Amino acid sequence: MVHGHSFHHVVASLLILGLSGATRKDTAAKNNSGVKPAGQCGTWVKEAEGGIFTSPNYPNKYPPTTECVYILEAPPRQCIDLHFEENYSIESSWECKFDNIEVRDGPFGFSPILGRYCGQHSPPDIRSSGRYLWIKFVTDGELEAVGFSASYNFTAGTLTFYPHCSCRDALWL
Repeated sequence: MVHGHSFHHVVASLLILGLSGATRKDTAAKNNSGVKPAGQCGTWVKEAEGGIFTSPNYPNKYPPTTECVYILEAPPRQCIDLHFEENYSIESSWECKFDNIEVRDGPFGFSPILGRYCGQHSPPDIRSSGRYLWIKFVTDGELEAVGFSASYNFTAGTLTFYPHCSCRDALWL
């Protein structure tokens, strides 16, 4: 509870106010790539079976000066397994300061960071500690590359405290 409101109420309010940096998924479209018409990107993804999402224009070069936020949501009592495919290329830089993918363990841009990635080698597989992952893809105005394709699925927990998730998530759900 956050000041008398449920977690889902707070998240819904953030979406309505546009503070999450994500756009709602168009339920009429079945495109789960996270890429929308007119060059927009980013989405709140809530698919029962998992799925895939890509950088804009993948497998062609992504556009310059882009920011996409993807929020993945698993069903209650499940965690998210995220895998980046081999055909991966994001402009390399010291500490990935220019083009990068940032992955956070939770639904917000201030959730704990799991990693910031760039370069020619895909990131390691990532597992969330709870039912949300926040992923931001950012590009600057220089040097574009192929980008990424990522797949995700859900790992069901058992009992009250999930063996694949942290104990704190048992309180969230």
